[in-house]
Amino acid sequence: MGTGPARIRVIDLETGGNGPEDVCEIGWQDVCQGRDGVWRVDDERGAALVNPGRPMSPDTIAIHHILDAQVAGAPFWKTIAPTVLRPDGGVAALAAHRAAFEQRYCRPGLTGGADWICTWKCALRLWPDLPRFSNQMLRYLRQPEGLVHEDGLPAHRAGPDAYVTAHHLRDMLNEASVPQLLAWSQDPGLLPRVPAGPARGRPWTALDRDTLQGFANGRDVDVRFSAQCELRRRGESLLVEHEGDPQQAMLI
Repeated sequence: MGTGPARIRVIDLETGGNGPEDVCEIGWQDVCQGRDGVWRVDDERGAALVNPGRPMSPDTIAIHHILDAQVAGAPFWKTIAPTVLRPDGGVAALAAHRAAFEQRYCRPGLTGGADWICTWKCALRLWPDLPRFSNQMLRYLRQPEGLVHEDGLPAHRAGPDAYVTAHHLRDMLNEASVPQLLAWSQDPGLLPRVPAGPARGRPWTALDRDTLQGFANGRDVDVRFSAQCELRRRGESLLVEHEGDPQQAMLI
C-alpha cells in the first residue's frame, strides 16, 4: 500500500436505470488501519440521494424503493460523486461488492484513478467453502463481529449495504494484504464450484479434462477463468478454439 493513507472507502450505489449518470443514491463506509496494524470499521459513513436527471424505471424503483419525487432536489451525479469518491486526505483504495457495477459509474475521472477492491472476488478466494457469496448471504453465513443488525437495514439501500460490505472488507484485510486483495480484484472471479448446468455444484477438481476444456472455452469470463486455473494447476495444456471455426484449435 506504500505510504498512502490507511483508509479504504467502501462504496455502494443504487441506480434508476442503465445510463452512465443514472445513480440515485450513493453510500459510503470507511475501513481504517490502526497503529496496531488491525483494520477496523470506522465511524465515517453516510449516504446521499442523487438526481439521475430523468425518471427512474419501475424495475429499479422496485429494488430500492426510492421515488422520483425524493431525488428531484438532489445534486446530480457529477457534482456529488467527487466529494464522496475523493475525500480530504485521500484513500488507499475504493471497494465494493461486485465492484464492476460501481466502476461503471465511478469512472477514473471522478475517482482520481483510485484502485478498486472487489469484495465478491476476494470472498471467493478467502472463503471458498461457503455456499454463496452475495453481500447479504455473507452477512448471515459469516455473521461478522460488530455488525449492528439494524444499521445494515434496509437492504438494497446504499448506506446500509456499504456498512455491511465494510465488515466483510475489514475481515478480509485482517487476513490478506491490500496488494493481495487488489491483485485478486483485477482477475476474473475464481469460482470454487461450477455455477450452472449438469455439473452445477461440483468442484473443478472433480471434472474430467474434456469437461474442463469445454468450460475453459465458454462465454462466461468467471467460469472460463476458473476452469483455466484448474487446468493450469494440473499442468495440462489448454485447447483454445478459434472463434468461428471450432475445428481449428491451439494449445497454450
